[in-house]
Order: sequence, then structure tokens, then C-alpha cells
Amino acid sequence: MPEEEQLSATATANTNNGKNGKNGNGYTAADIQVLGGREAVRRRPGMYIGSTDQRGLHHLLYEIAYNSVDEAMAGCCTRIIVTIHNDNSVTVEDNGRGIPVEVHPTTKLSALETVMTVLHAGAKFGGKTYQVSGGLHGVGASVVNALSSWMRVQVRRDGKLFQQEYKQGVPKARVKDIGEAEGTGTTTSFLADETIFGDAKYDFKTISERLREMAYLNKGLEIVFKDEREDAERTYYFEGGISSFVHSLNRNRLVVHRQPIYVFKAAEVTQVEAAFQYNDGFAETIFSFANCINTADGGSHLTGFRTALTRVINDSARKNKLIKEDDPNVTGEDVREGLTAIISVKLPEPQFEGQTKGKLGNPEIKGIVESAVGDGLALYFEEHPDDLRRVVDKCLLAARAREAARKARELIVKKNSLFSATLPGKLADCSEKEPSLCELYLVEGESAGGSAKQGRNPRFQAILPMKGKILNVEKAASDKMLSHETIRDLITALGAGIDDDLDLARLRYHRVILMSDADVDGSHIRTLLLTFFFRHMAKLINAGHLYIAQPPLYRVKNAKQEHWAYSEKEKDEALQKFKGARGVEVQRYKGLGEMSAEQLWETTMNPATRTLLTVNVSDTIEADKTFSMLMGDEVPPRKAYIMAHAKNVQNLDV
Repeated sequence: MPEEEQLSATATANTNNGKNGKNGNGYTAADIQVLGGREAVRRRPGMYIGSTDQRGLHHLLYEIAYNSVDEAMAGCCTRIIVTIHNDNSVTVEDNGRGIPVEVHPTTKLSALETVMTVLHAGAKFGGKTYQVSGGLHGVGASVVNALSSWMRVQVRRDGKLFQQEYKQGVPKARVKDIGEAEGTGTTTSFLADETIFGDAKYDFKTISERLREMAYLNKGLEIVFKDEREDAERTYYFEGGISSFVHSLNRNRLVVHRQPIYVFKAAEVTQVEAAFQYNDGFAETIFSFANCINTADGGSHLTGFRTALTRVINDSARKNKLIKEDDPNVTGEDVREGLTAIISVKLPEPQFEGQTKGKLGNPEIKGIVESAVGDGLALYFEEHPDDLRRVVDKCLLAARAREAARKARELIVKKNSLFSATLPGKLADCSEKEPSLCELYLVEGESAGGSAKQGRNPRFQAILPMKGKILNVEKAASDKMLSHETIRDLITALGAGIDDDLDLARLRYHRVILMSDADVDGSHIRTLLLTFFFRHMAKLINAGHLYIAQPPLYRVKNAKQEHWAYSEKEKDEALQKFKGARGVEVQRYKGLGEMSAEQLWETTMNPATRTLLTVNVSDTIEADKTFSMLMGDEVPPRKAYIMAHAKNVQNLDV
């Protein structure tokens, strides 16, 4: 039905003291506001795209790009061009079939106008035009249109070029035939409405990574990404598909077997693809996708993959006598240590959780994936016995480390349950017991820890001094990690456990703040801590509990006044204010211990004056690559990174 008939209602109470209603409460039928579909989207955009910040802005681009990817998954598109223009507008062009333009039998509008203006209208519901698709809800293009200042869609079909333009989701005119055209396809241009998104700008790197994912997941699809603002261009085309994806993720790691294991199976209209490869590291790196949508929270397809992997490795190991008869099976945790994997399914009618599609819920997919991966992996191990032996050796090593780690965990749990006057790692706890009101500062060094203890507010601020550099968990097995005193103390202080045992309901502090010196060593310690949290407490990061304190870099002062500067720019601005004054001194603070307790409180710990940076992971795949490159065993990638970015370094202390 037309957009005007897509109704949603919101109620607002008035304050007329009952003058308009017999019941005297001032709430009558007249207070019910009826919003058309377009107005509902503009009034509550977060319900459709998640937010109106940069992430929501990116979602607009992705929704249009997904429509083109759906054409590729239908076998009707081989090239997509995405362009960000200087004015922050976006164009997505494909060589698909082109959106139909004839009159729709129900809406009596052109099919193009129906798709672009009517919520829940599209070709993806019946399963005839698109057997699989990412944009299932039918609100993508119409929502983007409603949230745009303007949009223009051009369609190439039947040798003609058709066009329609819109303003805030409303057509400016009917679909027009504007000339001849070669080939087929759709070109969509739009400018996000700044009254909704403010000054949010597209991030080239984030979008580039997402488009590269799409190319990996669609073997043989070429995606060109252009950014006129930065005069940058990337072209992605991967004949190897997700096997190339796994190879890319492992390029900074030493692999256990040379080529990724690849499994593909088509069951009627459902397709299952999996590619995986072991490396000598200890982190589990698995990314799952459904119809090219990154299911960050997993789902039934991921469960099926994990089940098959554990079962086949145990069965194949026992069949080949690689596990002794009396020894127990390796566990799922064992077989996933050092595993890099991509699992991708393409299916009709996927059941996603919400419009943001973070988790796949189709129960039947678990069995389909388990069967496909199980059969494919069993056949691979029969044909590659040497790879089987290498994988099983890796799993058995993980099993021994797991048993040692279990004993270390039990010790930590025992300590935690006996929390009393003996606190771990010189922890100075706070008196407040409500976790949402408490914060824990992880402070570099004994000296700074002493100043922080003196300067803090002991009611809600706890201090845990970090003695020296903690262990690099990227290169350490779980048992070695849990035997490291500082890490044990940190886990015990937080009280929530780690890895699969992490339970945020037990977290003792809802603000965990990293506070290190503003020098090279301080940056290194902060990176080591971030590596630990990313690899073993990712839920804590995702819940918004991890922060980075920002101590000042300079103090500019004379006999009458002082100013704290947190950047070079602020220092220069402060010097301008002191211009002409006598006795101006500039002090560079490299270490927290150089400040007194009062100064540390005022600049870095006082909630009224401090600056905290929230740690979040906007791109898990890119973060995984970065931590692997910076903290892993392979030196050449790290050396190349340092050489590439050396010229951009400022304030390097050597």
C-alpha cells in the first residue's frame, strides 16, 4: 500500500487539566498522533538504522550497497562502484538488472517509486526474484530515502534510462524516461539529511573494510570504492573468495598448514561456505556471515560449524590413533585455539535479530552447516593426513595448557571468594559497593600508583598499580597468561572472570580506566592492556566499561597563573594567552609520577575536569589484524608498518 497508509501511532499527553475529555485526565483520542511511514522514520530514525551518529550514517550507505550485492548473489551483477563525493553525498552504481519501472498492481505507482518510498516493499519476500538477500526487511532503500535531503535513482533497462528524484523521501515528479542507455543496472545517489545526522562524516577506512568483506564473500564480484574528498580509490576482487579472506587474516601469523581448508555445499536453495586455517597463536578468530551480513553475535550457523569442527577432529584423531584410547577428547575450546575461520551461509528467509542483523536465528541452519562442514572436513583429513596430524598436535597442546589454566583459574576463584583485607596486587579498593558507581584505575608504576591513591576519591575510585609491563597475551598460552602475577591480580580485582567464563554481572567496577605515562613506555603498556582486554574480555569492551585516561602533556605557568595542556595545539594556545607575560615556564610531563597527588586528581581523576576516552571496537576484523600485526610473533609485517608510518610520529621519546 502507499506510504501514506503505512501508519504508526504515538501518544502525547497534554496539560489542559481535563478540559478536552470527560474523564478529566486530559488524554483523549485527539492526543493520538498518526504518522505516515516516512514521518515515522524521520521522527525515530534510531529504530531503523540504530543511531544518528557516524555509525548510522554508514548504515545508509551499506543499505544501498547491500541491494547491489543482492543482485550479485542472484547472479545478475558483477561490478559495483561506490563513490563518496566532496559534498558528503554518495553514489552506488551496479550492473544488475535494474529496478523495474512499470506500474505496481497494488500501489498503482511505478515499481521504482514503490520500492523507494513504501516501507516493507521489495522483491525479497516471496523468494522468486531473490532466493537469498541481505536486505530482507524491505525498509532499506525507503528508509535511506526518508533520511536523505535528496535522492536520485537512475535505472537502465530495456535500452532506456529512467530517473526519479526525491526530497526527504517524497518524489519530486513521476518516473521519467530521459533517454537511451546501454546495458542494465541501477545508480542511486543521495545526501544524508544534516538536520538528522549533524556534521557526521563518512570514514574511508571503515567503509573500505566493509566493502572488502563484501568482495571476499562474493567470489568474482568487483567492488570499486572511490572517495573524492581524499582522492582515494580501492578496487576489491577476490577469485579465492573466503579462502583469500582467511589468508589475509593470517598473513601476519605463522600458519600450521599451508593452505586454508575450504568447504562448500549447496543444499537446495541454501549454500554453506567455510574456510579455516590454524596458526601458531592462541586467539580464536572466527567471523560469521549470513547473506553477506556480518553476524557479529553469531547464531545457529556458527554453532553448527563449531560442533562439526570438534566432532570431526576427535573422530579423525582417534581413527588415526593420534589420541590415546584412555585419553579424553579435546574440547571445543581446544580445537578453536589458534583458529582463523570464516563461515558464510546464504539462505532464503533468514531470521535476523532486529534490523541491525547481529545474530542468525534459523534453527534448521545448525544441522545444515554441521553436516556440510563435517563431511567436507572429514574428507579433507582423509586426503591430507599430515595436516590432520599438525592440527591434532596443536589441539593437544592447547588441551594441556587448558588443564594448567583450569588450575590457575581455580586459584583465582578461590582468592576472589575469600576477598578480605588481603587484596590482590596492592589494590586500594573503594568503599562504594554498587558496581555502577565504582571505577578502577589501572595505573602504570608504583610511584604513580602512590600519587593516585593519595589523590583519588576513595568513596568510588579504586587503584591498582601495574608493576612493569604485563605479559603480551598475543604470544602466550592461557596457562602462562594465568600464571602471570599482574594479570591474575587484574582478573581477581575485576571479579568477572575471562574468556567463556566472563560474566559482566559479577564485574565489580563499571568503569575500568587505563592510566599510563604519556611516553613510549606508557603507550606500550596501554597497548599490552588493550590486547589483553580485546582477546580475553571483549564483552567488557562491547558493554562500554573500558576507558583511557588522558593526563596532560604540558603545564604552562608563571607566577600568577597556570594552564594544563593536553595536546600541542592546547600548549600553543596557552602560550598565546601568556604572550607578553614575564617568567612563563613550559613543563613537559612524561610520567604520571611527576605530578603531585593534587595535580593528578585535578587533571586526570576529577570527574568534573578530567577527559576520558571510551574504548570501542567499530571493526572487529580490522582490530584483529592490527593486534596480530603489532603484538604477534611475525616481525616483517610490524617492521613494514613502522616504516610506513614513521614520518607521522610526533613527540617520540628516545
